[in-house]
Amino acid sequence: METKIIIGRKDKADLPELGLKNIAVKMDTGAYTSAIHCGSIEAKEIAGKKVLFFTLLDPSHLHYNNKEHSSENFVERKIKNSFGTSETRYVIKTWIKLFAEMHIIELSLSDRGEMKFPILVGRRFLMGKFIVDSSKYDLSFKEARNNKNNKL
Repeated sequence: METKIIIGRKDKADLPELGLKNIAVKMDTGAYTSAIHCGSIEAKEIAGKKVLFFTLLDPSHLHYNNKEHSSENFVERKIKNSFGTSETRYVIKTWIKLFAEMHIIELSLSDRGEMKFPILVGRRFLMGKFIVDSSKYDLSFKEARNNKNNKL
């Protein structure tokens, strides 16, 4: 039987392909799909291929850099929003680093500007890897900081 890692209700993670380091994430076992706050989301056809263009976060966020990202590896999927209404969203795959390990995560691109956390980690990602302890937080971040301090 594989051992699952205990993760708190919130943490900080790295998404290296997206240029994000120590970004706040919230674990949400009520959400099936993970999501990231995006703006200016648009799919275009370029040289016969569909390419998705998007900007992460918004100008009020500490990690905002106004960089336009693009991906040819995306799908459109019906996803229920926090109000229970289905909407079509673009979904990308990328790497996320938690507890010094890299994992593939699917992120739906969504306007989360009114939400406290720019990234929501849903149960599809959490299942089989983590157990959420809602009384804890920043366990991955604290472990990384302690490991860094021990190497000095």
